[in-house]
Amino acid sequence: MNILSIETSCDETAISILRVSGNTETPQFTILGNHVASQIALHAQYGGVFPALAKREHVKAITPLFIQVLKDANMHKIGVNDTLTESVKKDIETLLTREVDMHSDIIQSAYSLEKPQIDAIAITTGPGLEPALWVGVNFAKTLSMLWNIPLIPVNHMEGHVMSVVAQTSGDTFEVAPITFPALSLLVSGGHTELVVIRDWMVYEKIGQTKDDAVGEAFDKVARIVGLPYPGGPAISALAREAREQNLPREVEFPRPMLHSGTYDFSYSGLKTAVLYKTKEMGALTDEHKKIIAREFEEAAIEVLVKKTLKAIDQYSIQTVMVGGGVANNSYLQSELRKSIKNYNPEILIYFPRTDFSTDNALMIGVAGYYQFLKNKNGAQLDTVKACGTMTL
Repeated sequence: MNILSIETSCDETAISILRVSGNTETPQFTILGNHVASQIALHAQYGGVFPALAKREHVKAITPLFIQVLKDANMHKIGVNDTLTESVKKDIETLLTREVDMHSDIIQSAYSLEKPQIDAIAITTGPGLEPALWVGVNFAKTLSMLWNIPLIPVNHMEGHVMSVVAQTSGDTFEVAPITFPALSLLVSGGHTELVVIRDWMVYEKIGQTKDDAVGEAFDKVARIVGLPYPGGPAISALAREAREQNLPREVEFPRPMLHSGTYDFSYSGLKTAVLYKTKEMGALTDEHKKIIAREFEEAAIEVLVKKTLKAIDQYSIQTVMVGGGVANNSYLQSELRKSIKNYNPEILIYFPRTDFSTDNALMIGVAGYYQFLKNKNGAQLDTVKACGTMTL
């Protein structure tokens, strides 16, 4: 089967087409088309993502991106669409009342196309920025009506859970071996969660952030020390230099909720501690920035690692799956691998490959496939809604 997937939860417009072959136990995925339009440069001036601007850019990008993905998959064919009746046209016009530009783009670009060989459409419905989410949801609904294709709503965090399944490079990959119960550590700019997975699509969230997410804290600390958005990678680079140069440990930051007895997290206090320390230090030299970055990174990640180990022990975890943009952090990877190996070297641990780590449509397509196995008829269109605060 072929799955079209769409992701617009934040500041990236992402669309992909995946071909799934083989049996349901060991499916093989082939990337037929995959493109991402990033808005990072546009939002950098605000020091973070501006929701209204994000929605506008999604509307501009989504139809051209979709057409390009169709072309890459050799599914862009001009012809007659038998399902495009006047009634369907009217329904699409009503649906896209608030997205006039997107409606115009679809009329010009998609109405004259043959129905592509797509069996289901997977769409991120949340959590995320609700204005941005609605662009993707309404676009997916339009395609569903246009070509009478089932629509599969996907939780964005479920996508990050599934992002580790591709462990080989290239356009074709099989699902990595997963032994249950598994534990997913989800670490991104908007979320910090620990989720126990007892089987595919069977989740129990045991902990989450009470305030700032860990990725958000990285970006805010970067802003405090004068680094541009997104600052997480820059903070990690400075921290790495501090360790390589063996710079003195002149500061110490708290490890929030490390001994709370729960699996919850909190990063706003750590961020505030960095703010107070920088004010106390005055004008920061390059060396000061490196020292602060190292101590902040080590404090933030120590909490992640120790709570993950505690959950491994309590829930007899056999596989650890780390998802989200912060999963790319090399210090987190090294510390978690080392700690799990010391605890039990037989426990499997997976981090996503680069093109699956940040927000992308590929992970939504994989999660959508497993949701499709549960409900092959798809969802009723009027029940598919964007929700900024939904949980896994």
